[in-house]
Amino acid sequence: MMRTWEELAAVLDTDRSEPPGAAHPRAAVAAVFRDAGRAGTELLFIQRAARNDDPWSGQMAFPGGRHQDEDPSARATAMRETTEEVGLDLAPARFLGSLSDLDGGRANRRFVAVSAHAFWLDGDRRPDLTPNHEVAETVWVPLQDLADPGRYVDYHYPPAATDFPGIRLDRDGQVIWGLTLRFLSDLFRRLDHPFIID
Repeated sequence: MMRTWEELAAVLDTDRSEPPGAAHPRAAVAAVFRDAGRAGTELLFIQRAARNDDPWSGQMAFPGGRHQDEDPSARATAMRETTEEVGLDLAPARFLGSLSDLDGGRANRRFVAVSAHAFWLDGDRRPDLTPNHEVAETVWVPLQDLADPGRYVDYHYPPAATDFPGIRLDRDGQVIWGLTLRFLSDLFRRLDHPFIID
């Protein structure tokens, strides 16, 4: 499932960054794409470090985090957090656009508006990444793997004592689900491509 940066940019929203001082909590993540040649287009994910005080400990996600007062926009939040978490400076990257904002606080019933901002890395090799203490691992995943129904699973989340749809990656315990899966669903819907959830 090869996609060029032009195809991706054509289906994304123009930057809708909310100004600082918003009335509700905000967070932002970066969806970072690159051309991996024969493997097609790849998308960057992180596996969060295992921490007892983190309900999302060990989960797969896009790099990102909470908006800080010094961030001039949601896109700036995503860029700052990506630099902090994996050592990747997105300033030279091509900004493609944004996905729809989602509620990232459904698990604890505290509304947090999360925005996803897409970037394209030029170059023929993966960048060197330096994960910080919040990140256990970085994983580049081909879009064709995310679209493969053979990887679709029911992911059991013990704190909720229920199953959720998910996408199994190559390493045991790495499953994309929840908020990150909902962002991917938005992307695949825009690309008019079948996906695990509508």
